[in-house]
Amino acid sequence: MSVVRDLRILLTLRDFRSLLSVRLLSQAADGVYQAALASFVVFTPEKQATPAAIATAMAVLLLPYSLLGPFAGVLLDRWRRRQVLLYGNLLRTALALGTAALIVAEVPDWLFYASALSVTAVNRFVLAGLSAALPRVVDDVDRLVMANSLSPTAGTLATTAGASLVFLVRLLGIRSNALVVVLGAALYLCAALMALRMSPALLGPDRTRPRPALVASVSITAHGLAAGLRHLAERRTAAQALAAMTVLRFCYGALTVMVLMLCRYAWSDNASEGLALLGLAVTVSGAGFFAAAVLTPWATARLSQLGWIAACAGSAAVLVPALSLFFVPGPMLAAAFLLGLVSQGAKIATDTVVQSSVEDAFRGRSFALYDVLVNVAFVAAAGVAALMLPPDGRSPFLLGVVTCLYAAVAVTVARFARRQAPTP
Repeated sequence: MSVVRDLRILLTLRDFRSLLSVRLLSQAADGVYQAALASFVVFTPEKQATPAAIATAMAVLLLPYSLLGPFAGVLLDRWRRRQVLLYGNLLRTALALGTAALIVAEVPDWLFYASALSVTAVNRFVLAGLSAALPRVVDDVDRLVMANSLSPTAGTLATTAGASLVFLVRLLGIRSNALVVVLGAALYLCAALMALRMSPALLGPDRTRPRPALVASVSITAHGLAAGLRHLAERRTAAQALAAMTVLRFCYGALTVMVLMLCRYAWSDNASEGLALLGLAVTVSGAGFFAAAVLTPWATARLSQLGWIAACAGSAAVLVPALSLFFVPGPMLAAAFLLGLVSQGAKIATDTVVQSSVEDAFRGRSFALYDVLVNVAFVAAAGVAALMLPPDGRSPFLLGVVTCLYAAVAVTVARFARRQAPTP
């Protein structure tokens, strides 16, 4: 099979393996850190989590650095991406240790959120740098779809594994969130050390002009952002894929808050049981991510990248309401698998469209803008869910809104893909 052959070839590339290892370690640490935050905010028995509280936490952690994302992208197009991976993970190691100390000290919530924000802010640089660097370690453009299928999906699975590890540790009786955060810091350190296997110039960007003085950086950043926006606007296929992914991310965010509330209040009598159910949902969703990695190269070869995005959205529009309407654990877990598959499948296709449509000099800021769109959509979804969800999480109306959005994406992208298809 060509897929298996391409996968074997990719894994023989030393630089690709090194970049993949950095992603796996870094995103496993993200999973550990994020699950520790979720456990502290939502499943601490002394805290009474509400949809509004969850939405507030997401806004605090995601919105500030998401709005700075485009500026991070311009810097990524000026800094050595390998150095971003090295020093970014070293910085997160130190910041995560600081978060653990704050948990032990039982500081006010706002100070805890400020520390968490600092860790996740650096995360934008690292993830955007990983995506922008991927074409530099793949030797054949035709295998870029496979690389996009394997690398980000493996990273997502690593995040899921890290989160599942936290749930397992909690269920085994270890209640210390601070100890879990220290584990995440150790993984960040391992990711930084793995980045040393690559040369500083390997991942680009290529030096085409002298580095400007620090005083001029602010002006250059603003002009670079405007240039990146114009560059994306001129590439309609990339713009269409990004718009579709933004809406799909909104749907995913709304359903995530719903599942959190169902696990915490509707399906369990205490926080520990709810945490176990959430861990199971995360694991099942991770299996959907893996299925997407297997199916996407085959599907895009037959449907095109945009066609596969439309198929993912259409499948969700039909199956999500059918599985979720009764709000019982079994069908909802099946829906979690489906959401993992369609969300990751659409993301793989979108990554490939952006990478193949955007010039290398603009990739860093393009992926930073990409991050802004999906994170703002996720936070907006949490806010909408907070307005619609009852305390136990059961809301047929919210489910109907999400279904309509999935259907709208499927129809819009399918029409655009037919217009873009070459005439025989």
